[in-house]
Amino acid sequence: MFNEGIPSQIPPEIPLDESVNHAPVRKDILSKEEKKLALANALRYFPAEQHAALAPGFARELKQYGRIYMYRYRPQKPITAGRLEDYPAKCHQAAAIMLMINNNLDKAIAQHPHELITYGGNGAVFQNWAQYHLCMHYLSQMTDEQTLVLYSGHPLGLFPSSKEAPRLVITNGMVIPNYSSRNHWEKLNALGVSQYGQMTAGSFMYIGPQGIVHGTTITIMNATRMRTQETKGSLLFVSSGLGGMSGAQPKAARIAGVVGVIAEIDPLATAKRYEQGWVDEVYHDLGSLTTRILEAKRGGEAVSLAYQGNVVDLWEHLAAEGIGVELGSDQTSLHNPFSGGYYPVGYTLEESRKMIAKDPGHFEEAVRLSLRRQVKAINTLATRGMYFFDYGNAFLLEASRAGADIMLANGKFRYPSYVQDIMGPLFFDYGFGPFRWVCTSSLEEDLLETDRIAAGVLEELLEQAPADIYSQLQDNLHWIRNAHKNNLVVGSQARILYADARGRVRIALAMNRAIREGRIKGPIVLGRDHHDVSGTDSPYRETSNIYDGSSLTADMAVHNVIGDAFRGATWVSLHNGGGVGWGEAINGGFGLVIDGSPDADRRIKSMLFWDVNNGIARRAWARNPGAISALKRAMEEEPLLKVTVPTPADPKVLDVFDV
Repeated sequence: MFNEGIPSQIPPEIPLDESVNHAPVRKDILSKEEKKLALANALRYFPAEQHAALAPGFARELKQYGRIYMYRYRPQKPITAGRLEDYPAKCHQAAAIMLMINNNLDKAIAQHPHELITYGGNGAVFQNWAQYHLCMHYLSQMTDEQTLVLYSGHPLGLFPSSKEAPRLVITNGMVIPNYSSRNHWEKLNALGVSQYGQMTAGSFMYIGPQGIVHGTTITIMNATRMRTQETKGSLLFVSSGLGGMSGAQPKAARIAGVVGVIAEIDPLATAKRYEQGWVDEVYHDLGSLTTRILEAKRGGEAVSLAYQGNVVDLWEHLAAEGIGVELGSDQTSLHNPFSGGYYPVGYTLEESRKMIAKDPGHFEEAVRLSLRRQVKAINTLATRGMYFFDYGNAFLLEASRAGADIMLANGKFRYPSYVQDIMGPLFFDYGFGPFRWVCTSSLEEDLLETDRIAAGVLEELLEQAPADIYSQLQDNLHWIRNAHKNNLVVGSQARILYADARGRVRIALAMNRAIREGRIKGPIVLGRDHHDVSGTDSPYRETSNIYDGSSLTADMAVHNVIGDAFRGATWVSLHNGGGVGWGEAINGGFGLVIDGSPDADRRIKSMLFWDVNNGIARRAWARNPGAISALKRAMEEEPLLKVTVPTPADPKVLDVFDV
């Protein structure tokens, strides 16, 4: 199948498979002439003699769904990652990329697999199924002296390069800045010329909910530590979203030892997380849920409870009933508020989806009203002692745009981003971030061996760890020791671990040695979430603890990708948006295939060191104390590293403007 590329014979049309979750119908925003252009754009993948036969079906898709997905070209066999040897390729790097693409489209992982959307409501791997087939064809033909170029899912082609060059370069949504609004995205995506790759969907580095489980677990654990008042029994953590952003929260809450209550309006999303074991119990009635919450809090339980309904109803009920909520957040896909990332209170899911397509203006106002009500209830609970934090999904931003009571008198948000209070100063500034890997053998025994390797490295690092990073290393050692029994794998045999530059390099080198010695049976794909130290410039999330005025700049993310490319990455990606929405961030990512070779050792040392320390250097220049400390240690370890260190100004000197 992969060698063939786009099938030469037109497949029959197939009915929509109702057993999987589908993307909502998109707004009808194209003019008649633009619809003709979108159709012409779709037909250019096929020979001219097939256009007359294909045009009516593609036109129906555009009219019915707002996009041309080319459903008839969707593979009828289930898409799974499988093993590296399952992929016909001339080099194992290309086979590894093919494996990662399929992993992102596995229905156990992908939010809307038949629309090629992995997570976040619009985080796409490709725009249509022709692109999938063509990309896999190119990868099956690729040599180690060619590079495949992808423009927002479109395989531009194979270009001559070198063994040292990346095998794949990806961009998603890189539009001219003046055309980077949400409305522009809707039109460009409908035309089939651009897509939103989220953070890891469009770079094929998503590993299912496990990635965000770890980040959420660490966030909840540290948020719990930040509470100074004594609380008898279990703390209560309330949030929303089991679909768009993977459903990690209930699993994380249980691992962190709290009572987690997560609202979700989509029954298919709730059922999926319950069947996967990420949710312990599901409730449809707020009264029964309240009784269970109080029971769990008193009993000191660690349990995950899903509320099948709208999150606003949940927040308002908790406020009205006087339930003690210690921790609160939101993980709906509010970067995509008007196209299915958030559903307003007072409407069923079906009513909302019809409104998106038929009456988008009314839907947008309903969302704004809903956000105002949600914030009002959150504010009530916050006055009673709840610690609420934004999880980087644009909740604060969209609530402010909706006119909610979310701003302080000084113009700042009432609540912090979790990066500002937790992840930034405790993790990112020190170089800790979501390092991840995938075992291409698909063997559980290989994954268990990598767990043992990572744990061994962390144990060694703990012996000489400075005080400012000791707890981070300890928390992650606890995580990796318990990873297997927590049943975190969905799809490929993958793992995530928060590690700093030193930890990532040492773990990767140890894994490469294990492959060389036969203790691991196949190559490993190394990567990370873009939600990391260096990969993302995002003023409302990853770089929200940058206070020198540079939080609106994107030099770091762009340099990160360029630097990874010439230091040994197997593939690199650059995205407009990611997590917080189109036009709100720039994301850079990579994949690195290690195969036991000395060349892989060299690439590990060079690329991973840069990938982390680029961000540490930028954060240090912003005068972040933790980053300055981490940077100085990095320069001591690597004599070739020479970085400009800031000189803090005495506040008294700055008083010159007060005279």
